[in-house]
Amino acid sequence: MFGCDYHPVTNTRERIRRELAADPRVVQAVVDAVHDRVPAYADLDDERLGEVRAIAGWALERLLHLWADDGTVGPDELRRFRGIAAARAADGRPLAAVLRAYRVAAAVLVDEVAARAPAVEDAFALTRHVLATLDALSEAMATAYAATSEHLAGDRARALRLLLDDLIAGRHASGGAAADRAARLGVQLPYPYGLLVAEPDDRDTVPQEAARDLLAAVAGDDATPLVTAHGCRAVLLLPAAAARTAAPVLCERGWRGCAIQGEGLDRIAVAHRLADGALDAAPPHARRFLTDADAHVLALLGGHPATAPDRIARLVLGPLSEPAHRHLLAALTAYLDTGSAAAAARCLHLHPQSLRYRLRRVRELTGLDARDPWERLMLDIARTVGARG
Repeated sequence: MFGCDYHPVTNTRERIRRELAADPRVVQAVVDAVHDRVPAYADLDDERLGEVRAIAGWALERLLHLWADDGTVGPDELRRFRGIAAARAADGRPLAAVLRAYRVAAAVLVDEVAARAPAVEDAFALTRHVLATLDALSEAMATAYAATSEHLAGDRARALRLLLDDLIAGRHASGGAAADRAARLGVQLPYPYGLLVAEPDDRDTVPQEAARDLLAAVAGDDATPLVTAHGCRAVLLLPAAAARTAAPVLCERGWRGCAIQGEGLDRIAVAHRLADGALDAAPPHARRFLTDADAHVLALLGGHPATAPDRIARLVLGPLSEPAHRHLLAALTAYLDTGSAAAAARCLHLHPQSLRYRLRRVRELTGLDARDPWERLMLDIARTVGARG
């Protein structure tokens, strides 16, 4: 594909190409620069950064070959770049951010070559190759990106399902990128949101139709159609208010579920892991409709805390953590320590009726009943980790 007649300048370029190809620091410098300078790449997880690293390594290797051989971008390279653009359109990363990442990467490469090239002409030659290559791949990537976006928009139901699949898998650079992708599909991500993960008692595979039917029952026909099915579970992204009222619908259908409401749009994948893990770990005597509080307690019990102990205390105890309700927390602590209202009352030098009144207030403020085995455990854990914090 490329010319192979070497002359002294080309031999110098080939030497530099080999040096750069053998130096893993160069690709890492590119990845670090893209991560630091392009906002859409700032929040990528390790898996996505690994993908960026692989693409950067391939792109730099091809560009260095073009420079060393004085070649031009061929159809194989353009085909690969079109594929990259199509993938970025599918996962919602803006094309402008992708092209900016390539410009940042090219600038790092030019600096690396300039530091090694004894002749200014070699650095100038690389700059010309960079400009020509960026021009060619920009056109190819823009065409592929637009075609993929139009295809996704044409099958809107599938596109929305893929959007939610990518959100819960963490395949978005930022909440802003996800919101932009949703806007292109004509929807707005609910905020504040509730992520509901639900499953039938028989744990049969949930078809997509059943998941959509559950969405309509929970949020009404006007709900944003962000719903998908994974195995025996349906996953719904709802307005927070709708997620909070899902319990009766699930009970009527013989389903159980977990709704997470305390995470931001850039942490939908975290919310999904919490809800999924809670349904996996919840004991038979736990509540059928689990919340953030249940999910964080179960994560802590499983040795996988997703948050700090003081947050668990706030989620479970709520207003009891405030100084104005310190007497209620003291009543709860005495009840948990002694096991009975009468014994707790003696401990606090209270009339048993006063102690029982305080326990009723605890139930009203937290939504948890210390007489229920699971809810008692949650309260016990929260007051213990809260005291340690």
